[in-house]
Amino acid sequence: MSVLVGKKAPAFNAEAVVNGGEIVENYSLDQFVGKKNVVLFFYPADFTFVCPTEIIAFQDKLSEFEKRNVQVVGVSVDSAFSHWKWLQTEKKEGGIKGVKFPLVADGSLTISQNYDVLAGEYDYNEEGEMIFEGSPMAYRGLFLIDKEGVVRHQVVNDMPLGRSVDETLRMIDALQFFEENGEVCPADWHSGDQGLVATQEGISEFLGKKA
Repeated sequence: MSVLVGKKAPAFNAEAVVNGGEIVENYSLDQFVGKKNVVLFFYPADFTFVCPTEIIAFQDKLSEFEKRNVQVVGVSVDSAFSHWKWLQTEKKEGGIKGVKFPLVADGSLTISQNYDVLAGEYDYNEEGEMIFEGSPMAYRGLFLIDKEGVVRHQVVNDMPLGRSVDETLRMIDALQFFEENGEVCPADWHSGDQGLVATQEGISEFLGKKA
């Protein structure tokens, strides 16, 4: 599994469904460079089980992301038409109607490959035929990308393990606190907590207050 933290987020142009039902071509994260942080998260597939709970959880707190000037973007290997249909399906029928943030279609698997969250890989069998080994879906990868297009945080869960939206917001707060104050964030830091200066004097003072 590649560590992308500290590196430029892999670029892509792909079909996506935006605003809960509009299919667009050539959706790219380039539009946010210099303007917004981005939370890019991958999920295994439309019309599944853990996935809608995560997507709806992000939607339920979308105002918290917008308040922090952060764009949320979801990605799976499904087509834009599958995304569209799922977005038109009522929640009581397993759908995600009401979700407004973009869902990107990664039918070629290349976005998942470039972010190294694809749960399998292409190989050749003894006859020289290309085959796919594993599952042609993405693990639950999440990447926090800053305004310069650099990955600052990533986490990857196996498919049965849903993510915490509150933890994602905590990491955004930590990044923005560091960017605004220059102080680093100690263990279990939350918005409103004390940061510390990244020097020997700074950690000594911080730990001394905790003693």
